[in-house]
Amino acid sequence: MKSDDQIKEIWAIVLAAGESKRMKVPKMLLPFDGKTMIEKVIGNVIGSKVDKTIVVLGSYREEIEAVTAKYPVVTCFNENFKEGMFSSVKCGIRSLPADAGAMLIFPGDQPFIEAGVINKVIDNYRKSGKGIVIPVYRKKRGHPLLVDCKYRKVVINSETNDGLRWLAYEFPGDVFEVKTSSPEILRDFNTKEDYLNALNQNT
Repeated sequence: MKSDDQIKEIWAIVLAAGESKRMKVPKMLLPFDGKTMIEKVIGNVIGSKVDKTIVVLGSYREEIEAVTAKYPVVTCFNENFKEGMFSSVKCGIRSLPADAGAMLIFPGDQPFIEAGVINKVIDNYRKSGKGIVIPVYRKKRGHPLLVDCKYRKVVINSETNDGLRWLAYEFPGDVFEVKTSSPEILRDFNTKEDYLNALNQNT
């Protein structure tokens, strides 16, 4: 179910530009649940109430784009991907249409975040009227982070390289925390050991 025509669109920004230095292989393309990791993330996103999806590419651009081309997503290329994840967030935001309503930020290495959690974040954004909505598991904030597009210029003009965590501290009165029972909102993959443990759990 998507939002109606009177409500501005919610876009997902999937970050898939990293160099995978600690993994030493392109982790977006690692086999996961019969697909690749990035496909699993995209599948979760497009199966939710998100209206449209943009995938931010950088390292391994051609290889990843060959995989994402089969899905209803658009892509952008972050020429500054070596500067870190926040540069990819900015790339994704710059690529959003001017009339976008809100954005959900998804690291490409969190394939366990299911559509139900995504929908819960979106629903609470609609109900709460808050501009920054964050899923929480046992008092720990995770992903996907939803940010109303009224903050797009604030984020793009920021000189920090500390992701989007600062935004919630800068505007605490506009934050809504969504309690979840999903530890997966905290879980990503940085090493081969992380990946192998996840495969064992997923079989």
